[in-house]
Amino acid sequence: MEIFVCVKQVPDTETKIIPKSDGSFIEESQIKWIVNPYDEFAIEQALLIKALKPDTTTVTVIRVGQTRDSEALRNAMAMGADEAILVEANDNLDSLSVAQALKAAIEKSGKKPDLILTGKQAIDDDCLQVPQILAELLNMPSVSVAVAMEFQESQITVKREIEGGALEIYNCPLPAVISCNKGLNTPRYTSLPGILKAKKRPLTTLNLAELGVEAPKILYSNFKLPPEKPAGKKFMALEDKDITGAVQQVVQLLRTEAKVI
Repeated sequence: MEIFVCVKQVPDTETKIIPKSDGSFIEESQIKWIVNPYDEFAIEQALLIKALKPDTTTVTVIRVGQTRDSEALRNAMAMGADEAILVEANDNLDSLSVAQALKAAIEKSGKKPDLILTGKQAIDDDCLQVPQILAELLNMPSVSVAVAMEFQESQITVKREIEGGALEIYNCPLPAVISCNKGLNTPRYTSLPGILKAKKRPLTTLNLAELGVEAPKILYSNFKLPPEKPAGKKFMALEDKDITGAVQQVVQLLRTEAKVI
């Protein structure tokens, strides 16, 4: 069984974002890069499925991005993935271009995917588009926001979360593209033996020209931090007789300044 996992490397959630002086993007030199957290659920799920038939299952992680993103692929292999593919490209690609590059790289690998797993979204751009576009390009069924799945020989049963906390259940034929949500599993930590093994596992490097993908470069402008929130206002009502006046002041400001009532 061939399982592909699409991963992305994103800024750590604790990174302080600083726009470039010309507003064209953000300063990247001081950013700490991590594997997109939702993609870790996808990697873990692939490894859990592999554990059912370890001798006949291969997990390949694939990424479209700059060379620095090979670190994310090595981390995935340290968790237990067998192989990795890096498609070298500028990070400023739209979702369609990324999906086209993923499709071309999967096809160039010569492997016929039985299952493609992704995170439900990347935490940097929050587009939530690539998995669905990739499924359409590959003519595969797709289920998003998966919080549980049960693998059978020729199909997979997926539970997906919808608004209000309800669940939908799909019996999805394979091959398919499934995007994973938090709660699906608990991603394992990388171990020292896993890190050492990852350095010896194959990492294939491709580029967009090799794949025949002509991706338009997205140009950003006017990047800036949001304005700082003004200081809050305090209303003192230490005595019972002051409560009515304080409440009236709050209501008045909510109506005239905040304009929420």
